[in-house]
Amino acid sequence: MVPLSRKSPVPPDRCNLARAVDQIGDRWTLLILRSALYGVRRFDDFQTELGTPRTILSGRLKSLVDSGLLAKRTYKVEGRRARPEYVLTTKGEALRPVLIALNQWGDQWLESEGQPPISFTDSQSRQAVRIAFVTEDGREVSVENMRIVLRR
Repeated sequence: MVPLSRKSPVPPDRCNLARAVDQIGDRWTLLILRSALYGVRRFDDFQTELGTPRTILSGRLKSLVDSGLLAKRTYKVEGRRARPEYVLTTKGEALRPVLIALNQWGDQWLESEGQPPISFTDSQSRQAVRIAFVTEDGREVSVENMRIVLRR
């Protein structure tokens, strides 16, 4: 159990977790990123899949492009006008472990009946994979054995 504390070790205005939540923490943004991680790239496909109001989707996509999580590029279907699509940048792709961790948390704590709808496996062995904390030398560490170190 975490000992009682009167305040967090880092004030929210200096905390990278708080800054990350500001950038990606609302429902529509997370759902757009989730869809992008599964390969959705076009505005109409996001809108159809998520049911997001078009004005909200447009604003969130602009914000994700402005923050460097998605890149906007043009595609053209023959006989139609050019349109934008939204692809994950390296920065956006780096959120994959975070979203997989949220998915696995949901599998454990929110799934009400039956098997989860998807799982993540190693492409070679087909064994299930899970998110874990590891040291620089590859040793797994339990949450109970982690500690916070303040950097001055």
